[in-house]
Amino acid sequence: MDTESDKPHNAHEKIEKNIGLMAVLIAVVVSFGGLAEIVPLMYQADTIKPLPGVKPYPALQLAGRDVYVREGCYNCHSQMVRTLRFETERYGHYSLAGESVYDHPFQWGSKRTGPDLARVGGRYSDDWHRIHLIDPRAVVPESNMPSFPWLEHNTIDGQAITAHMRTLKTIGDPYTDDEIANAAKDVAGKTELDAVVAYLQALGRHAPRGN
Repeated sequence: MDTESDKPHNAHEKIEKNIGLMAVLIAVVVSFGGLAEIVPLMYQADTIKPLPGVKPYPALQLAGRDVYVREGCYNCHSQMVRTLRFETERYGHYSLAGESVYDHPFQWGSKRTGPDLARVGGRYSDDWHRIHLIDPRAVVPESNMPSFPWLEHNTIDGQAITAHMRTLKTIGDPYTDDEIANAAKDVAGKTELDAVVAYLQALGRHAPRGN
C-alpha cells in the first residue's frame, strides 16, 4: 500500500512513462512561461516613447540602414551599450528603448567581433567612414573587417526607398506625405556608400549624455 510520501513519486513515474502526456505538460509549462514574459511587454509597449529628437530615418539614412542590414553588419557589430560600467565608460550612456522606436528590426544584441556602434555618430568624419568601408586596414591596420568597395559604385533605388517609407508609415512611423513624396529626389544620385555613412553618422546622436 502506497504511503502519502510515495504519491508524488508515483505521479512523476506515470508522467515520465507517458510520452504523450509529458509532451502536453511541457507545452503547457512553456506556454505559461512565454505568456509571463510577453504579456507585460505588450502593455509596456504603449509606454515606450521616442527620446527627444528621435524621428524616423530620413530617406538617405533609411537607405543606408537597409544596406547595413543587407551586408550583415549586425553579425559583427551590436548597437546596444549595456549598463556595465566598463561599457558605459567606453561607449557612453547605456542604450534606451526610446532610441530604437523606429528601428525595424532593432540592432540590439551582444555579438561583437567589432566594436559596438550605438554611439558612433559624430565620432569620426565622413571621409574616415568612407575609407574604412572601402579599405578598413587603411585606417585600422589590425582590423579584420571585410572591405565593401562596391558600395561607392551602387546607386540608391529611389522607388524602393519610397515604397519602404510608405510601408513603415502603415505600421506607425510618422512619415509625412511630403517626406515620402520627396524620398526619391532626396536620394537621387547618391551611392550606397553615401547612404551607409549617413546612417552611421546618425547613430546615438540623440542619446543622453554621460553615464
